[in-house]
Parts: sequence; C-alpha cells; structure tokens
Amino acid sequence: FHTINRQTGNRVRSQYVDAVTGTRMDDNDTVMGYEVEGDRHLAFEEEELEAVALESTRTIDIEKFASSGTIGWIWRDKPHFLLPDGKIGEEAFCVIRDAMKASDVVGISRVVLYRRERALMLESFGKGIIAWTLRYGDEVRDDAPYFENIAGDKPDAKLQKLVKRLIRERTKPWRASMVKDPVEKRLGDIIEAKKKKKVGAKTSPKNSSDKPTETPDNVISIMDALRRSVASEKRKPR
Repeated sequence: FHTINRQTGNRVRSQYVDAVTGTRMDDNDTVMGYEVEGDRHLAFEEEELEAVALESTRTIDIEKFASSGTIGWIWRDKPHFLLPDGKIGEEAFCVIRDAMKASDVVGISRVVLYRRERALMLESFGKGIIAWTLRYGDEVRDDAPYFENIAGDKPDAKLQKLVKRLIRERTKPWRASMVKDPVEKRLGDIIEAKKKKKVGAKTSPKNSSDKPTETPDNVISIMDALRRSVASEKRKPR
C-alpha cells in the first residue's frame, strides 16, 4: 500500500522537518545523531560511521567453525542464499560447502549487511550455502523469568491421551501451503472488487445500524473442547 490524499487520490511524500523551528530540511542538511543527555546530540558524518565498519563488504572470511546443531534456533535471524562469485570462486565455494557437510560443522563469519556489521552462520544446503545472520547476545532474552511461574505438575493422563490422539489424526506431510497468508488473499479479493467498481480514494462511512459482534466467552473446559475436536475428526471423511 501507498499513503494517498483521500480527496485527490494523489500519493503523499514524507519530508524531514526541524522539530523545534519547523524548518523543512534537505537531505544534505541532516546527519545521524547520538543522544547523550536531554535534547543534546553528538553529530556523526557518514564517513565517521563508515570508518567503524569492516574493511571489505564483499568478502566473507570464515573465522571459526562450530558443530552443527550447537547453535540454537533462537540465535538465527534471517537466512540468505549464498552463491559463488562466478566460475573463479565456484571451486573454492564447492570445496568449503562439501567439507563443512562432511565434517558436520557450520562456519562462523562476519560481513556488513543492512548498514551494520553482522555475524553469519554458513550452513551447507544442497548445491549452495545458507548464510544465517545471527543475533547478538544482548538481543536474546533469558527465557527463565518468563516460564518460571508455569506449573511443573504432570498434566492429566486423560487430557494427554486425547491430545496425542488429535496429534496423530492431524499430522500431515509438510507443504508450503500450510502457512499461506489468508489476509493477503482477502486483500487481493477486495482490491479486485474495487477495480471492477472503480472505487476512488474516498471510503464509505460505517453503517451506524451495524450491530457489534458479540465476544464469545473464553472460559471453557479443555476436556470438553478436546472431546469436541475428536468428535469432529471422526465425522470428517478419510
């Protein structure tokens, strides 16, 4: 979506404005600032920020290796496909890829991505390598304070039996369609309908006679809910 003028249908644009004087600013008049106290900031030029980055933003140097599976999922941030840079680098790429796979290890490296230095985990993946950006230590919270108040008693045996039965009946092979975005589909339908009606930027007011949707009671018996789920599974055709 783009932000548009409701009356004209034209796109609107953002512009920097001095928060105190209200003066409109050009890109050449702005710099990055680090707040030190109150409204006082230290100004940093682009060259100063680039000076603390890695010397090379195109080369990935593998500093060390770690056993596969020892880096928990919570440290992994975003995956990227890593490819060799032409035929010259392809042989070295393939040697490193196959050696990591045979040794059951992943490579640990650093590179500049998204304007900052990132730690990378390089993982053999088919003919290529997956480069995972890793979260830094201060970006991962300790889970203990969040889960410490959850009761540690063994769950009811009957409930466990019902849940295990539901799991068996609903277990299917993984398919990408299992995680499709339903909102995107509904938005697509609305967009197509608006195209056909040639609806402009103005939106129709909400009908005051529309009755609010009643909120269902959330207090339920988990045993009753599980039994209803099991019963519904029995009615479904195999």
